[in-house]
Amino acid sequence: MFFLRALVRVALKHARQRYEFVHVHSVPDFLVFAAASTRLTGARIVLDIHDLSPELYGTKFGSASGSAMFFALLAIERLSAAFADHVIAPNHIWHQRLIGRSVAQSKCSVFMNYPDPRVFQPRGRTRRDGKFVMLYPGTLNWHQGLDIAIRAFAKVKQRVPNCEFHIYGEGPSREDLIQLAAKLGVAEGVSFHRPVSLREISSIIENADLGIVPKRRDSFGDEAFSTKTLEFMILGVPIILAETTVDRYYFNDDVATFFPSGDADALAECMLKLIRDVNLRSRQVASARAFVNPYSWESRSSEYLSLVDQLANIARPVESLASSSADV
Repeated sequence: MFFLRALVRVALKHARQRYEFVHVHSVPDFLVFAAASTRLTGARIVLDIHDLSPELYGTKFGSASGSAMFFALLAIERLSAAFADHVIAPNHIWHQRLIGRSVAQSKCSVFMNYPDPRVFQPRGRTRRDGKFVMLYPGTLNWHQGLDIAIRAFAKVKQRVPNCEFHIYGEGPSREDLIQLAAKLGVAEGVSFHRPVSLREISSIIENADLGIVPKRRDSFGDEAFSTKTLEFMILGVPIILAETTVDRYYFNDDVATFFPSGDADALAECMLKLIRDVNLRSRQVASARAFVNPYSWESRSSEYLSLVDQLANIARPVESLASSSADV
């Protein structure tokens, strides 16, 4: 139904004011066909693949990579990529996957998702309660590994009574996680909060003492880049990351503390180390802030706008690229 509504809305808008360029976000990949009416009049279309649908579906519903559904989603990915003039991948690992199975390298680029700098920018901490707050903001799915983090926190809480673990988000694992915290005797230390606005979560992140990203190394979580990692870095919060392929690809031990994915004991030790070592937290924060700058929109805008100009056959002076970003 969303696809059909999008198809009609785009066609009606295109009839009133003709589009020359359409940027479509997945999932689903076939949403790119909602821009079919614009293609008939020569518009250029970019498919921005936010998540790899075959792997995402397989992880969420337990569908094996050799299943009929996996191959059906893979066929849709290929058809969608063929329909688009260009495909954007959200990280370099998935870029290689896409050009290996669905799209030519010449029509596929990498643009990582980056937090909106108008929202995620340091404004100053306001919390002064003497507690040590660890934080996870995001979806509550099995592949995110929150059960591992709660088990680790239960070990830490015994040794650091003033620590708390705050979880913001919704998802199918919520009730199981609440029950796990109660079973482990840390229900009072683990607080579950409903999702809040981006501006609210920005302030909440900045006031945290430690960010936790405990993903499992399954086929999806191992390669899906989490934007919350950059949010922590921008806002000056040290982070603990599960040692996944994608996070090891981009980050090193200077900017984050790693633990073997799935190992609650190792995660607990990392929590204790960062709680006790304020200098380590400060060094990590300083390194992380320097690290994220090259990935910002300010740094990458000229590349994206050049792609738009190339596809739309627009000649634009180089010096005007950055200043025109608001028009795209």
